[in-house]
Amino acid sequence: MSTEWVRIDPGELPVGRVTTVVANRRALCVARTEDGWGVLDNRCPHQGGPLGEGRIEDGFVVCPWHAYEYDPIDGTPPEGYGDAAPCFAVEERDDGLYVELPIVEETVSIMDQMVDVMTDWGVDTVFGMVGHSNLGLADAFRKAEADGRLRYFGIRHEGAGAFAASGYAKASGKPAACFSIAGPGATNLLTGLWDAKADRVPILALTGQVDTQVLGPGAFQEIPLAAAFEAVAEWSQTVLHRENASELMALAIKHAVVNRDVAHLIFPDQVQTFEGVEKPPAKPKHGRISTTQITPPEAQIAEAVALLEKSERPVIIVGNGARPHRDAIIALAEHLDAPIITTFKAKGAVPDDHALACGVLGRSGTPVASSMMGHSDCLLVLGASFSNHTGISKNKPTIQVDFDRMMLGKFHEVDVPLWGEIGTTVDVFRDRVAAASRPDQVASIASRWAEWRTEKAKRETWTDDAGRMHPAALFGAMSRLCPVDTVLPVDVGNNTYAFGHYYETRGIQDVIMSGYLGSIGFAFPAALGAWAALGSDRKIVSISGDGGFAQYMGDFTTAVKYGMNITHVLLRNDELGKITREQVNALRPVWQTGLVNPDFAEFARLCGGRGFTVNDPKDLDSVLREAIAVTGGPALVEVEVGATFV
Repeated sequence: MSTEWVRIDPGELPVGRVTTVVANRRALCVARTEDGWGVLDNRCPHQGGPLGEGRIEDGFVVCPWHAYEYDPIDGTPPEGYGDAAPCFAVEERDDGLYVELPIVEETVSIMDQMVDVMTDWGVDTVFGMVGHSNLGLADAFRKAEADGRLRYFGIRHEGAGAFAASGYAKASGKPAACFSIAGPGATNLLTGLWDAKADRVPILALTGQVDTQVLGPGAFQEIPLAAAFEAVAEWSQTVLHRENASELMALAIKHAVVNRDVAHLIFPDQVQTFEGVEKPPAKPKHGRISTTQITPPEAQIAEAVALLEKSERPVIIVGNGARPHRDAIIALAEHLDAPIITTFKAKGAVPDDHALACGVLGRSGTPVASSMMGHSDCLLVLGASFSNHTGISKNKPTIQVDFDRMMLGKFHEVDVPLWGEIGTTVDVFRDRVAAASRPDQVASIASRWAEWRTEKAKRETWTDDAGRMHPAALFGAMSRLCPVDTVLPVDVGNNTYAFGHYYETRGIQDVIMSGYLGSIGFAFPAALGAWAALGSDRKIVSISGDGGFAQYMGDFTTAVKYGMNITHVLLRNDELGKITREQVNALRPVWQTGLVNPDFAEFARLCGGRGFTVNDPKDLDSVLREAIAVTGGPALVEVEVGATFV
């Protein structure tokens, strides 16, 4: 093997001390003794301990892990021991200290080849934490980032990384990856992965693992990850061989995208050191994923058309699955002159300022929506699941459209279940159903909105016994000030119910949430993901209570680190208000729902962001306007609201 002399700088190292120096992609243990300099490989041959972090005692370098000893000059152990640390020739010259090292050519690893497949398939964003059992994969990410093929966001908690990846998918419709070490790092991903699974969005989970040779006896951070992820992952595989590694990555992404679910790959530590195959087979996305533009069968289309044409008061109900087709749905509604209601998960899919929009249906909704559904004589339900929270009527003639056959009539019989892609099917309806004019419907919508807005304006003036404002005042101001293309990640709790009731969407605002899992703490890490997906083009404004934000508040520093232009609006009431409400409704004593909070605005400033506090409704517009305009990093607006208000 060819070698070269490399200058190293151990600093002002005293005699009798060791340190670690990196040169030629190799970590070295550099020792200074009474007899001169010695350089050993930094990795202890016993179990890989970092010799440069040890000490010199009785003439030997002592490993800091298990106290194995090596001569600092030639690496030999004491008499009677077999291990020896590799040593390197060293020379002290006029211009510094030189060591003779093998020339190491940078090779392509199997991790590099798998990341090539990942980025070729369009997964170019990773949220994760680098650690001892994922270093090989992390190095492949480093190279891809240097090439401009990948963006890596180092997070402070793996749970935030999984929520960020879920938020990315919900904002963009495309998968991102979350990345962790073995053991606790991997298990920290599970809540965010369950959120993605429950809401049917694609996500790629990549976890390190201990060496396969130590699996079983109970090695440090050993967890049977395939078993741990079995329920949440639609597809999970362990990478064991070089020959099929690239195909495993392609299959993982295909399962995530096609099934809108969680795909999981496990990388044992030793596999991450494998060299790549000499001629890796191409694994292009083209030819592996088909179109989703499915048109329902003609006979069922005819049934649906007949039902719509005989209806006098049809209503369109839009679920989150229909969000990508907002323009086609609005065009159909205008063609039919039919009111449009959304589920809470689909809030913003149709702007509330449209003449046919009725807002959100259900517990988080408006009386406009519930009234218009109650007076309808036919429901056209697009991409909704009929959850109890939404309360879509089961007693109206119903056409349901979904491209997931299991969702059609899942909980009860519907009159016309249509299996097809929503955008394609809506276009068919617009071509086949005669146009209609229903001025009474439009007038009724306007009248009901006027009544509800009058009621909202009244509530905006309310305060509780402590003088704290009603959240209606906050969401009224946000409705006026958030840009028309804002993405709004929201959390769980009374703050979210209030957002559903009082915030009115405009333009192409998109609301993303932990819809079916209902996980507190979702909003801010999801905002990280939404910013990574869309932040260069759209404003991100996230919303939570004090209980939710505190769960992942450490990752406010992540937003600072990457200059994420996120404005987080925090409703502070020093209480888990929703739980208090549930205890009262269940006729139980209120217990353990109070919170001890920091000054969140000051916390934001200490982290390097901007922090604002609002106690008076008169200040809402000016403070929110300033916070939303912040660039170069995140801002947090702490708003004191009454705990009893929803």
